[in-house]
Amino acid sequence: MLEPKDLTQTQVAVTSRDEAGAIRAELLDRVREAIEANDATALRALAGELHVADTGDLIEALDPDLRPRFVALMGRAFDFTALTEVEDTVRDEILDELSSGTVAEGVRDLDSDDAAHILEDLPRREQAVILEQLPLPERGAVERILHYPEDSAGRLMQAEFIAVPPSWTVGHAIDHMRETADLPDRFFELYVVDESRRLLGAVGLDRLLRTRRPVPIADLMDPDRRRVRDTEDQEAVARQFERYNLVAAPVVDENERLVGVLTVDDIVDVIEEEAEEDIRGLGGVNRDEELSDSVWTIAKGRFPWLFANLLTALLASWVIAQFEGSIEKMVALAVLMPIVASMGGNAGTQTMTVAVRALATNDLSDTNAWRVARRELMVGIINGFGFAAIMGVIAVAWFQVADLGIVIGLAMICVLVAAAVGGIVIPLALIRLGVDPALASGPFVTTVTDVVGFLSFLGIATLWFGLR
Repeated sequence: MLEPKDLTQTQVAVTSRDEAGAIRAELLDRVREAIEANDATALRALAGELHVADTGDLIEALDPDLRPRFVALMGRAFDFTALTEVEDTVRDEILDELSSGTVAEGVRDLDSDDAAHILEDLPRREQAVILEQLPLPERGAVERILHYPEDSAGRLMQAEFIAVPPSWTVGHAIDHMRETADLPDRFFELYVVDESRRLLGAVGLDRLLRTRRPVPIADLMDPDRRRVRDTEDQEAVARQFERYNLVAAPVVDENERLVGVLTVDDIVDVIEEEAEEDIRGLGGVNRDEELSDSVWTIAKGRFPWLFANLLTALLASWVIAQFEGSIEKMVALAVLMPIVASMGGNAGTQTMTVAVRALATNDLSDTNAWRVARRELMVGIINGFGFAAIMGVIAVAWFQVADLGIVIGLAMICVLVAAAVGGIVIPLALIRLGVDPALASGPFVTTVTDVVGFLSFLGIATLWFGLR
């Protein structure tokens, strides 16, 4: 049996992560030993005081078969909020091993948004079984959130908030917060509503606490408080938080009735999630791929884009085949050809990355698309002439053929200009067609740079040297 005194709770809090920010190997080993020994006392001493984010990372670091046992041994000491900090695949595997009663008990005291996040990927039947075991108020709040579309503000919001009538005074509001037991765990403002629960305005806690008790709430509220529609896409909401430096925002339905609240901690998760999806998309990886996914799931998700790249490679090879005779007569073309294609591919990726990210953040739109396109074109021209000079000198020094430097220099200008234009025009065209530019731009840009690179280099060489 492990002795809890070997690592006190205070020590665990301080030493849970190493210098790189990962869960400390010593803690992970001790937790693993406690689970394998079924020593609940030692396990709670080791992990009972961890922050939920640290607990989530600890769970992900454990072997898959130990994760459900970790939750079971922790018992009531396990905060189910930690399951919102793990990857979806890990959470689903754990929930599959737990009884509906255990899950219901675990989510009973969570904020409604956290409870919904844990249950949202479960089959409808399992959701219903768990929800039936929750108290009626909590069940209703979670059910309302789960009815909203995925990635909407309604699915992301917290149903718990503080709403007061405009007739109250500051003193009434403060007394209400002191005497009411079921307030949200964390809040930043009060919301003023009428009898129909229509949002009239908001009062920040800082302003409330600086005002004398007899002052009416109606005199303090901000009637123009920025609000969010419950059906609005979470990415658009995140941009509002970023643009207007919001800490919290009320969520209203189509009748302007207050239905929930969004806080900045939820939005940070959205921003991180959207950024990760864009990065995966640019790499030709399924947006939903996670480190914990199975080999088959990952292979199946990556196959379509690898197949698309295969098709573009075949097209580029076909272009090369048209100049087979030229390559046979001048071996230097085969040696230099990959350099032209590589430079074009890298330049295209640079422009495409900037364009896709700007589109995702709404920094690139119809109003400035032409200006940005012209800028990228000029960048391509400048870099094209620069690398034309560099590669021209290298080619002449390497093969002792003066005209070869001119040929590869002209090809370098062509491919870098094509990369700059394709890198921005293709994402813009895709988004107009309703296609995700982060996911689909890569193969198209690669095709343009490869085809233009090979065609320009081999074509110019064939004409210049009369190789046909």
